[in-house]
Amino acid sequence: MYGQSDQSGRSGPGLRGAWGAVAVVFLIGVHLLRGGLTDEPADGPPRPAPAAAPLPARAGVAASRAAPPAPAPLPAAPPVRVRVPAVGVDAPVARVGLEADGRIAAPPPDDRNLAGWFTGSVTPGARGTAVVVGHVDTAEGHAVFYDLGALTKGQPIEITRADGRTAVFTVYGVELVPKDRFPAERVYGSTGAPELRLITCGGPYAEGGGYADNVVVSARLAEVR
Repeated sequence: MYGQSDQSGRSGPGLRGAWGAVAVVFLIGVHLLRGGLTDEPADGPPRPAPAAAPLPARAGVAASRAAPPAPAPLPAAPPVRVRVPAVGVDAPVARVGLEADGRIAAPPPDDRNLAGWFTGSVTPGARGTAVVVGHVDTAEGHAVFYDLGALTKGQPIEITRADGRTAVFTVYGVELVPKDRFPAERVYGSTGAPELRLITCGGPYAEGGGYADNVVVSARLAEVR
């Protein structure tokens, strides 16, 4: 399933059905250089370095065994704020569900500094994979997750929850994945541990088609404050 542009030329995120048959998340991307609004490079937002990609499955298992024991999963509590110090993200988190056509609803584009927790996923820190999406840009400028592709392994992501706890995740993978070959089950499926995915648009931009790829950041629960 592909993201579809609406009549404004912007694109909404898409996620259809169960994790095994999920459509790609397709967040707003207007490539601001074409609108003359910024001095961003012609190739758009930062792209993940090859070294930041997740390790192959077997290597990932070995790395997990070498890492300190993870905290116990937390009970459910919705997220209220996301912070990613390495790329300057400090934003409130709204709840987003599904549109009538089965796609994930995007955070409102009138607030560029707003992320959205998909309520069809677990709450951050609970056992399973929590999904938080955010726009890369809007017609007014760079949006909350514009610099997501610049993250590297080992950097922290902090999610403040409604119960007052902060779930701190450590990045273990940052990748650029094609929207037409989005590995939904791998990205969204549960590993059996508390994990987090941050997702936005990325890659090359085409008029009328938006960004070709998604930036996907994968992180594991490392600390609870």
